[in-house]
Amino acid sequence: MLIVVALGGNALLRRGEPMTAENQRNNVKRAASALAALIDEGHSLVITHGNGPQVGLLALQSAASSDGAFPLDVLGAESAGMIGYMIEQELANLASQRLYATLLTQVKVDPNDRAFLRPTKPIGPVYDETTARRLGRERHWAIALDGNIWRRVVPSPRPIEILEASVISFLVEHDVIVICTGGGGVPVVAREDGSMVGVEAVIDKDLASSLLARQMKADMLLMLTDVDAVYAGYGTPDARALRNVGATELSGKNFAAGSMGPKISAANAFVQATGNPAAIGRLEDAAEIVKRRQGTWFEP
Repeated sequence: MLIVVALGGNALLRRGEPMTAENQRNNVKRAASALAALIDEGHSLVITHGNGPQVGLLALQSAASSDGAFPLDVLGAESAGMIGYMIEQELANLASQRLYATLLTQVKVDPNDRAFLRPTKPIGPVYDETTARRLGRERHWAIALDGNIWRRVVPSPRPIEILEASVISFLVEHDVIVICTGGGGVPVVAREDGSMVGVEAVIDKDLASSLLARQMKADMLLMLTDVDAVYAGYGTPDARALRNVGATELSGKNFAAGSMGPKISAANAFVQATGNPAAIGRLEDAAEIVKRRQGTWFEP
């Protein structure tokens, strides 16, 4: 199958883990091992990934420069190149017989998207409340709770079009495994003359991956995270893993906006548009999820 595989942030940096190159490399090795199992079984992969912690760290480093900070779209491109390089290298170390390419990907958004008025996407390090509020005042950041921790939040407009989709399709047709749409892609808007320009935002990786999978007519959308399935009543004594659900069965249910909510929306959109399945599950279970032995499957 042609599978669009979306790697969650846990594939690159586990929650609470220091943001070091060594930690990121070790986590990418773990992700590459899971992906190599899919490659060994003959599947064609297009790999996407998050970048929340990384782009936030780059933003902090950029803000510390006396020459002025780079905008988020440029930092997003920088983080996509950095992460893509590691994924590509570690995959090639495990499956050297295949061809790989990392592609910076522009994703068109609507300049009038109301998300620009209400930042919600967490990026960067975690803080206690006192530190977060102080940094918010000093740096004019929007800050918010991410679970039980505080982080900077930025606008997250909905993706409209993957501009490099035809290039990605060309590479896939020539048997290249592509790493793209890093961090949800680089957000751009169209000017009145039709030219493109980047904007200060971070696109949700799962929604962008779903759009990419639809544009490419993929056979499956696979979203890998750090939980083994979607749970009804997650975090309660009555929590129950969901194994097979209809495309709209979970619509309107209360799932966290910063974690499982976008994944379910992404799965629903892909299944409804293509009639092909989507699945959510744990990174280490990737091959077993594709075989329907693990994870949560979404179908028409």
